[in-house]
Amino acid sequence: LRLDRGQTVLLSVDLGDGKNRLGGSTLAQVFGQMGNVAPDLDDAQRLQSFFGVVQTLHASDRLTAYHDRSDGGLFVALAEMAFASRCGLSVRLDALPGTPLESLFNEELGAVLQANEMDESEIVAAFKAAGLRCEPIATPTSDGRIRIERSGKILFDESRIELHRAWSRTSHAMQRLRDNPESADQEFERLLDDGDPGLSPHLSFDPSDDIAAPYIAKGARPKLAVLREQGVNGQVEMAAAFDRAGFAAFDVHMSDIVGGRAALDGYSGIVACGGFSYGDVLGAGEGWAKSILFNARARDQFAAFFARGDSFALGVCNGCQMMSNLRELIPGTSSWPHFVRNRSEQFEARLVMLQVQASPSFFFAGMGGSCIPVALAHGEGYAEFETDAQLEAADALTTLRFVDDRNEVSELYPYNPNGSPRGIAGLTTADGRFSILMPHPERVFRTVQMSWHPDEWKEDSPWMRMFRNARVWVG
Repeated sequence: LRLDRGQTVLLSVDLGDGKNRLGGSTLAQVFGQMGNVAPDLDDAQRLQSFFGVVQTLHASDRLTAYHDRSDGGLFVALAEMAFASRCGLSVRLDALPGTPLESLFNEELGAVLQANEMDESEIVAAFKAAGLRCEPIATPTSDGRIRIERSGKILFDESRIELHRAWSRTSHAMQRLRDNPESADQEFERLLDDGDPGLSPHLSFDPSDDIAAPYIAKGARPKLAVLREQGVNGQVEMAAAFDRAGFAAFDVHMSDIVGGRAALDGYSGIVACGGFSYGDVLGAGEGWAKSILFNARARDQFAAFFARGDSFALGVCNGCQMMSNLRELIPGTSSWPHFVRNRSEQFEARLVMLQVQASPSFFFAGMGGSCIPVALAHGEGYAEFETDAQLEAADALTTLRFVDDRNEVSELYPYNPNGSPRGIAGLTTADGRFSILMPHPERVFRTVQMSWHPDEWKEDSPWMRMFRNARVWVG
């Protein structure tokens, strides 16, 4: 739900035509019954008309939220909307047919829409013209309670937090058995934070400012090698991001380097992308690194590249893990960690918040202090340091840290999905030429790639700045 759009109303669209069939429903299961008649799509034209109206209203910016009516019926749809928005709801059932149990828990096809109160009559009329019933049923509240009433009588009044915990309790119990119980408990306890503001981006720069434009205008496009190995799958979006920043990106396969058909000396930079090289059989990135370290031709190529004063390299996710295993070849990486299994003991794929640190890395020049959401997907991202002294030394070279919804550095799950100490998510070298990071900025360098972003962000997401920074550094 959007709570920043003034007075809004939640509208129920019923494609079941008031039949309220309960057969096979969650409610029936709770009562130990199967029921007699199950919901069905009796008229396909109604579904087609519904889709057409929703698309028209969405295109005209009349709708601010949508949730289908499915498992658990209307009650669960409304509750889940409140959970996601951390708000209360005042629900009125007077306009709905049937008993309260029937109207709240039938699983007929339908949806709940959020819209501005000023648009209510127009939306209701649009559905009516299509032969569909649309009724206002609820309004968001700030008191953190879900209340349901009919004919002026309160039928249900419960804390949204307690309902959310009840809704999550079974998943939490399973998570404690399957995953790290400490991580499971941290995520479950997060539900008690009634003041959690959600993702809260903060920028110290203007992402629409194309600082690479003067260099692109000159026509020169520095060559970039996008390294690829068996199992790597992030090369296309990585090449697209660097291409947009003014580089000429080349697909360079490791077999060509090992076979002597490709050389790195003609490239300004190299980038190692995400994926699952060698299926992570020897550990994430380990096999890829060993294919370089134990092959004389490849080892000499990479050692010479890293030794050049005008070269740069970026390792992301699997590429980060690979480059961390090339420390003996990369100058200034003695404090880099080894990346091992996430503390949650699970592969983590989610949108997280990162805080950009003040560091030597040119990739993050001018971005310090910014807190930006980013895509993340890995199973072995925990930064393991051999000694406390190594961890201390890494502080000055840390480029990115995981933060919570209040933009405070965090080691708690799920804000820090892999549990790395001090929230470490990326590192660089003292001269800033070589950087590694576990998250995926190349997967969100355009706002259309993001599952959520602030409305005021335009075409380029803030992460596009790091690729443009690289173009500026090359000159």
